[in-house]
Amino acid sequence: MKHALMGCILAASASMAHATEQLNIFTWDGYVNDTEIAAVNALLKEQGYDVQVNLLETVAEGPQQMFDMLRSGDVDVSFLTLNYINMEGSPSANMLQPINVNSPRLENYQHLSTALTDIPMGMKGDQHLYIPWGGGAYGIWANLDTVQDMPTSVKAMLEPEWKGRLSLTDGQVHPNVSLALLALGRSAFEVNDVSGDRAALGALASPDSDLQQTVNALYGQVGHFWSASPPFTGEYDLVASYGVGASAAIAEGGNWGLVPFGEGNTVWLDTINFAKHLEGDKLEAAEIFANHFIGKEVQTRVVEGLGMVASSSVVDANPLIEANPDFFEESMFWPPYTRAAGNAIELISKRATGMSATN
Repeated sequence: MKHALMGCILAASASMAHATEQLNIFTWDGYVNDTEIAAVNALLKEQGYDVQVNLLETVAEGPQQMFDMLRSGDVDVSFLTLNYINMEGSPSANMLQPINVNSPRLENYQHLSTALTDIPMGMKGDQHLYIPWGGGAYGIWANLDTVQDMPTSVKAMLEPEWKGRLSLTDGQVHPNVSLALLALGRSAFEVNDVSGDRAALGALASPDSDLQQTVNALYGQVGHFWSASPPFTGEYDLVASYGVGASAAIAEGGNWGLVPFGEGNTVWLDTINFAKHLEGDKLEAAEIFANHFIGKEVQTRVVEGLGMVASSSVVDANPLIEANPDFFEESMFWPPYTRAAGNAIELISKRATGMSATN
């Protein structure tokens, strides 16, 4: 009896020692699907790894939340937006490890756009903390069924004819202030650019500044502020979106098009990152996962399924890049905002919200 019991204990111990490890993926809603998880798990099994991909139920929401998730230690692979990596106050870079872009398990890396692979805000010296995955523009989308003559500039949206026909976000107000700066003919990120100069920042954020007056005017045009998702219902003719929501509306039969403002559109890039604690087989599994996600099959879904811009050249079509080869123009990339800039933007937006509520 004693020997049988000991045998059971040894068998259980052996089973625990060989338990399949989980590679926990933390990402934005819709970025990783069941078919792709199954495909990567099949690759891992074929190559002898006792590791399985596990998609965390918690979805990405923003820089602070993503930072907190990484800090918990539960995340192995993340999909950080590029400017989140070194954002002041949420230094996610501290919880990431440099990526060996020359790893034999990252053979698809060579096909990535060279415009996206060496962006300083995602690096630590010459070490990469990210792999480009997919991006897009924060822009205004027009209902092509009701808008015959699109505004040719951000400034033109401030004309009386657009009053009440615009929907902006109230959740992440940085893009709204950037729109106002573009309407003034200035850098979309001027608040961040001057945030190291207290006097300059104070002047820019003062109640009587031209920026404050322009944000007031912009908010006065808004018929609806959206929080969770943009309202592509036809009720508003011009709707702000990061692009994914617009693509979903188009896939459902909506007739929406990105307004080609003369000032251009700010752009963003979502990336794949490896947690600092990864090592051994799990790190190699993470590389295999990432390689699949920058391969043709997934990158094609980035374009066709999500309406985003693929980071890889292997896709058959990349419409937003084809329409504008300078889509990822460096000066229009969302930067990692300083805490001072973020506070100033929140203040400017809060004042403008109060003004629009009284009009």
